[in-house]
Amino acid sequence: MSRMPVLTDEDWARLAPLMPRAGARGGRPWADHRLVVEGIVWRYRTGSPWRDLPAEFGAWQTVWARHRAWSEDGTWDKIHAMLMAQADAAGRIDWSVNVDSTINRAHQHGTNLPRDTGGATELQQSATGTV
Repeated sequence: MSRMPVLTDEDWARLAPLMPRAGARGGRPWADHRLVVEGIVWRYRTGSPWRDLPAEFGAWQTVWARHRAWSEDGTWDKIHAMLMAQADAAGRIDWSVNVDSTINRAHQHGTNLPRDTGGATELQQSATGTV
């Protein structure tokens, strides 16, 4: 656990069984999953760049690489689905949906459709093709 607790022991007890195991491919052992996950959570809570991750979470490159790998291989999706299923089974999710009929109109320049104003078309580049 880091000096700046991000996850409670109860939170980690729910996440730990969902974490991937090290593969049989060998190589360097993985850094502690809890420390890495806390680094990821801290980074998203603060909105800081990866390079500003405090050293107590380990090397920022490790935390970033693990987050990226887990995003690509679907680990985060599996964790999310499992946590949602657990919360739903415990009755902690309210599945009511609220729909209203508010209409938000965009400004005429906010559309990506061409419009004919009757005037000449203004080009966004020079005649030579360079800016």
